[in-house]
Parts: sequence; C-alpha cells; structure tokens
Amino acid sequence: MSPVQYKIALCQLQVTPDKDGNIAHARARIEAAAAAGAKLVVLPEIWNCPYAMGTLPSYAEDIDGGGSPSVSMLSEVAAARKITVVGGSIPERSSGQLFNTCCVIGPDGQIKAKHRKLHLFGIDIPGDITFRESDTFTAGQELTVVDTDMGRIGIGICHDIRFPELAMLYRSRGAHLICYPSAFNMSTGKLLWDLMQKSRAVDNQLFAATCSPARDTNSHSEYMIWGHSSLIGPFGEVLAAAGHEEATVIGEIDLSLIEAVREHLPLEMQSRGDLYLLVDVQREHAS
Repeated sequence: MSPVQYKIALCQLQVTPDKDGNIAHARARIEAAAAAGAKLVVLPEIWNCPYAMGTLPSYAEDIDGGGSPSVSMLSEVAAARKITVVGGSIPERSSGQLFNTCCVIGPDGQIKAKHRKLHLFGIDIPGDITFRESDTFTAGQELTVVDTDMGRIGIGICHDIRFPELAMLYRSRGAHLICYPSAFNMSTGKLLWDLMQKSRAVDNQLFAATCSPARDTNSHSEYMIWGHSSLIGPFGEVLAAAGHEEATVIGEIDLSLIEAVREHLPLEMQSRGDLYLLVDVQREHAS
C-alpha cells in the first residue's frame, strides 16, 4: 500500500565532460538525499554528460544490452538505500538510434519503466538560439505510467511538459505525480518554466516535479541551462524549489491534498464530455 505522505528529492546536479565523475557525483547526491529521508529521488535530464548535440553520441549507453554504467549505478544505490529513483535521462543507443531516455528504478534495484522522450525540442529565435534535438535523437513511442512503492507516477522529459494532452492522459491513467527531468534553456526558462509546471499541476489536480541540471555560468556552450528544479502542488503552490546553482531540494508529497482539491473543485465531473474528448490512442488500440 502506498504511503499517504512521503519525501521527494530533486537533485540539481552540476554536469561536467567527465562521465565517470558525473556518475560518482550523482551517486553521492542520491545517497545524501536518501539519508535525509527522501523515498523518491529525481535526477535531471542528461545528467551523465554535457547537453551538447555534437558530443552526446559519444556518451550514449546500451541500456537493454546491459552496457550502461549510469543505470547500473542507479540500480545499485536504489537497492542499497531501498528507495525509488527517477533516473533523469541519459543518451541511450539502441538499434542504431539514439534516444533521450529515463529509467525508473525500484528499491529492489530493477528497472520498473523506461521512458524515451516523446517530443523533441526544436527552437529557432534569430539572434538568440537555434537548436534541434531531432538532428541527434529519435522520438520515443510509448507513454510511461509506472506503479512504484510511492504510488502511480507519470514520466515526461523536458519538452514533453509543453503538451497538456500527455499530462491529461497520465491523470486519466491514475497518476498522482508527473516527474519531468528537464533542461530548459535561458530563453524558454525565463518565459515558460514556472508557467508550464504550474499549468500541468493545476489543470490535472496533481503534483508536478521538475529536475534540471545546474547552470554552469562558466560554460561557453551554445545551450545554457536555466535550472530552478521545483515541486508544484495541485493548487499550483511551489512546495520546494532550487535556484540555478547545484542543490538538492526536498519536498513533501501529501496525497490527501489531491483528494481535497478534487473534492472541492470536481473538474472531472464538470468536464463537458458531450462537447470534447481526450482519446488515449494506445489504450484504444490495445482494446
């Protein structure tokens, strides 16, 4: 039976070109979060290497084939600490393609779910930033809702948060929390980061957690990270938040808040199914 209340940690990590160092550093931060009482620990998008399209392929790992030191570390620390880990994301190589992939690890050390980023980010703002993930990554094809010791969780990666339909489907499948490992840039971060998190939480009356890498202010990368990992409650309240520097923030998830907000403001009952419908295409095909 899932707990009514539990602590969640968001590990906003400083990432370097040293993959082994990043893995060791992430292990230490996960262990520290567990020691502080966190039962669910979330890592950032692309935490084992810099977020640079040109070098990402050289850091890619074969998760299904067992050639993933990053996931092996997550499995080891999750089992040793008896926690659930939403393992941010790493570049995954599979069948000659590259995916942006998040593994969810249970307290037995086993992979409970694997989410490949569904919506690939692309932006072209003249004089500011031009960036296309599709030049490097292949989009995933499966929604990810996973039953954990903490309850049912939906997984999205960064740009997935921009699509409200995904979050709506996760609510319809019973998720109480959506975790979005993310790496928003300075342009979209300033404009949209807070708005997107709060919108997904409020619209669906659930918790939303985002976890970003820390911003490297000394970097000359074309892609500067926004940071500001956050835990948002079902009323849009900020329950925990980091700045742009490296930090681990811990917040509490209280499932009774979801029950209260849905009872006091029954949006599901008020929805006009006679006028519009959300179709879960995968479930339709499965049936």
